[in-house]
Amino acid sequence: MQIAIDAMGGDHAPESNVEGALSAATEWKDTQIVLVGDEAKLAPLLKNKPSNVTVRHASEVIGPDEEPVKAVRRKKDSSMVVAGRMVKEGEAEAMISAGNTGALMTTGLLVVGRMQGIERPALAPMIPTLDDVGVLALDLGANMDAEPQHLAQYALMGSIYRSKMHGISRPRVGLLNVGAEPGKGNKLTKEAYPLLEQLEGIHFVGNVEARDVLTGSCDVLVCDGFAGNILLKSLEGTAGAIFSLLKEQFSKSLKTKLGAAMLMPELRGLKGKMDYKEHGGAPLLGLNGLIVKGHGSSDGNAIKNAVRQARQALSSGLVPSISKEISGK
Repeated sequence: MQIAIDAMGGDHAPESNVEGALSAATEWKDTQIVLVGDEAKLAPLLKNKPSNVTVRHASEVIGPDEEPVKAVRRKKDSSMVVAGRMVKEGEAEAMISAGNTGALMTTGLLVVGRMQGIERPALAPMIPTLDDVGVLALDLGANMDAEPQHLAQYALMGSIYRSKMHGISRPRVGLLNVGAEPGKGNKLTKEAYPLLEQLEGIHFVGNVEARDVLTGSCDVLVCDGFAGNILLKSLEGTAGAIFSLLKEQFSKSLKTKLGAAMLMPELRGLKGKMDYKEHGGAPLLGLNGLIVKGHGSSDGNAIKNAVRQARQALSSGLVPSISKEISGK
């Protein structure tokens, strides 16, 4: 396997990307990792690199606030675009980036290319659930607007992902909505509901309210990118606020500090369950190659887990499976 990492993308680049790449290369020696970025900045971080880590020089960087389409078209030698071109030309089987989400989506569309039969690729992160199974939610931010047929495609791609990646034989597909009844929702969800009911190859369980997402009511959750991104950010913000409140309460007195010390292993486990770093990244499903989007604030552990995720997707033949199912070829 050969995996390209956008070494210059993310809040803690290039240090965290290099750290994660070195850790992954040490654990999985059968994987060739290519760090794409400025050689002058990467060299000091790679003094003792293993033989399965190489560098591909890229002189430009796409910043977090740049307009995606303009940035991708103008900065053809940016680390993100060069990594995407490696996937397109077969020099890498997958790429990972924690950089600008919009620019990565544009790179996927303009450089790597859209899969035949897919109108809009989707960003599909895993959301942790109380039963530890998790729910794959898509789209959570790649496209702010969607049509009913797009949600149907998301449902099919998500079902294949859960089957191939997690061994779920008949993934339950839910439609994010404001009520459980079939007639609830806006124009999009009302039109998408019958499409999902009639779609062969998926197990549709109906509407799912946001409050039920964490209880494991479905294995795949489909929605438009606007609603999905709000859901994701709300969950992240709530989890962060709860842990801040717990820390504040446990620090109030000697008694609460002693209680915190006794509960610390359980609290660490709970935080790990809700931590995006443990899940690696979110694949962009519907492209002609494998692209994994890491969280903007990914640390070395998150990058390593993104490599693990990419390895698993490649081993399971995820992209060819989706392509075959969608195109019928």
